[in-house]
Amino acid sequence: MEAKIGITQENLSKVAQELIKILADEYVLYTKTKNAHWNIEGPDFHSKHLFFEGQFGQLDELVDNVAERIRSLGHYAPGSLKGFLALTHFSEQLHEKNDSAGFIKELLTDHESLIIHLRENINLFAIDLKDTGSSDFLTGLMEIHEKMAWMLRSHLK
Repeated sequence: MEAKIGITQENLSKVAQELIKILADEYVLYTKTKNAHWNIEGPDFHSKHLFFEGQFGQLDELVDNVAERIRSLGHYAPGSLKGFLALTHFSEQLHEKNDSAGFIKELLTDHESLIIHLRENINLFAIDLKDTGSSDFLTGLMEIHEKMAWMLRSHLK
């Protein structure tokens, strides 16, 4: 059944398609953070193991929220790894070592890239597609990623 929420079906479809790409990015970032949690090595293992656990917990909640936003607009959220990899802007491969600095640099790059992507869509959603709710939703996601990026960045000083 179509969502009749004061936004044209065409605009809802455009918003949903962009949110699907964001969902893929969130899921790949979640997986990469989980990988860091599992495979961190070094003298700071315990503290970084717990740090990455906190970050993937936040990302797990974000993944769910993005999928539910897509559903609230009357569209289906993808749920396959193959689908996510086809849609994401990220590489699932880590390019650094299994140490703190390596994982943190890689994850920080992805967070910052996602922040830029979210920021680019905020006005598109609100102004061009007339969906202020999804625009506001993206603003909230962006703020969470900005804080997560700050936490990662602070470890590199």
